[in-house]
Amino acid sequence: MKLLKYTVEFNTPAFLGNAEQKAQWRTPPFKALLRQWWRVAYAEDHRYPQSTVAMRREEGMLFGHAWLESDCDEQGRAVAARKSAVRIRLDKWGVGTLRAWQPLPTVSHPDVKFPVGSDLYLGYGPLTLPHGSKQPQLKNNAAIQVGETATLAIAVPDEQAPHIERALWLMDRYATAGGRSRNGWGSFALLPLPPGEGRGEGTPLAGTTPLRPWRDCLSLDWPHAIGQDDHGTLIWQTRPFDDWKALMRELAVVKIGMRTQFKFPNEQPPHPQPLERHWLSYPITRHSTKAWKGTFRLPNSLRFKVRKTLEGKFVGVIFHVPCLPPLDFKPDRRVIESVWQRVHTFLDAPAQQLTRAPA
Repeated sequence: MKLLKYTVEFNTPAFLGNAEQKAQWRTPPFKALLRQWWRVAYAEDHRYPQSTVAMRREEGMLFGHAWLESDCDEQGRAVAARKSAVRIRLDKWGVGTLRAWQPLPTVSHPDVKFPVGSDLYLGYGPLTLPHGSKQPQLKNNAAIQVGETATLAIAVPDEQAPHIERALWLMDRYATAGGRSRNGWGSFALLPLPPGEGRGEGTPLAGTTPLRPWRDCLSLDWPHAIGQDDHGTLIWQTRPFDDWKALMRELAVVKIGMRTQFKFPNEQPPHPQPLERHWLSYPITRHSTKAWKGTFRLPNSLRFKVRKTLEGKFVGVIFHVPCLPPLDFKPDRRVIESVWQRVHTFLDAPAQQLTRAPA
């Protein structure tokens, strides 16, 4: 086994809920992220196969399973389950120290008559607006604070170490953890431990970003690569900010503009058919559609991440991980391509003050 150790440091507050929905350092979110980004690396290595059967089998053998029908032990006898060969530990399981929420600056929203808290817009769910209050509050009285750290240790079979290290590199570059993490909450960095601090290897992570023409990504219905177009990677970066609060407000402004460029018709919802904005993410408050069941959920494939520069400033990274919505949504590929092309054009516009970033 190879032992890998890194310091996890959060750059934005993280809403990592435990069984009581209170923020706590826990290993399951990090193991889930490791599996997700392992799949992304696997997809590129195997040239984006249409079937996930082989990938799911290899994933089950590495991370554990309770569902593979083709698994056998060393004697060739069928087994119904297997423990994970990857072991993950945190050096602490403490509750987050952020207990009193300090509201972020407000932003304008064309669909709302009054200024909207940028934190509430990006963090609705973990953050709530109590009746009669003008300031958002934490739904439960704890969140993991910016700058909090813990040591993440991962033991992995030697032959699998290169694949795990690549997934860890992708996590450091693109992953976020906890509630509303696609909006940039729970952004973290994986930092190598200083030499001599405990047993285990914490060498700087290295890797490459899996890139694929974004329209080709729509051939699969799960996130498997970061998109690219004729202008480069579909990764945009903000200017540097002195603190994370100002940056999160900037990300809220970008997201509001990106979504509200798609106007709703003057009709009483629920709408008979999906509209353009529905293909960005679903559900949408006060704008349901009869075409989809009330239980349907479509996560946004445009994701935010906050990184810290060597100078201690904060930059926002916006990247697109395109994939086709599940067949239950009856996706119209022509409409979906048109919607995301408009989003890319919006992000490229000088008014957004974003630049295309390298992978």
